[in-house]
Amino acid sequence: MSPPAASTAPMQREVTISRLIAAPRDLVFKAWTDPAHLARWWGPRGFSNPVCEVDARVGGELRIVMRGPDGTDYPMRGVFREVVTPERLVFTNFPVDADDRPLLDALTTVTFADEGGKTRVTVVMRATGLAPVAARMLDGMEMGWTQSIDRLEGYVASLV
Repeated sequence: MSPPAASTAPMQREVTISRLIAAPRDLVFKAWTDPAHLARWWGPRGFSNPVCEVDARVGGELRIVMRGPDGTDYPMRGVFREVVTPERLVFTNFPVDADDRPLLDALTTVTFADEGGKTRVTVVMRATGLAPVAARMLDGMEMGWTQSIDRLEGYVASLV
């Protein structure tokens, strides 16, 4: 009897995070599209963003380098596919290695719904792993996004 064939199915993950944030929709949208704001909250707890470039228009690019608490840099880039101010953002995002090779192929959709002066933010990220390290990245995706949205919520609260 021959051994079972190795799986060639791509590593995939989808995460949906929804949060009601006590801040006006225009402000929350700006926190996602203005690099000075985005750099203040993007990424898990303990991370900073020494590089944060955002051209929030269809075809515009996104480039962020997250720096972990241990000093390790995690670069990513992407392109905006949809920008509907202040309702919706859709962008590709590719965490990359030191040689700028994509590790994940991801599409993120963020919607902003006004709920009585507060904002319902819903993030849907679909990602496919492109490298062996991607399995660990996919496993941590939900926790990372949850912590990012926690930081967003705290950041915009400091502005209202």
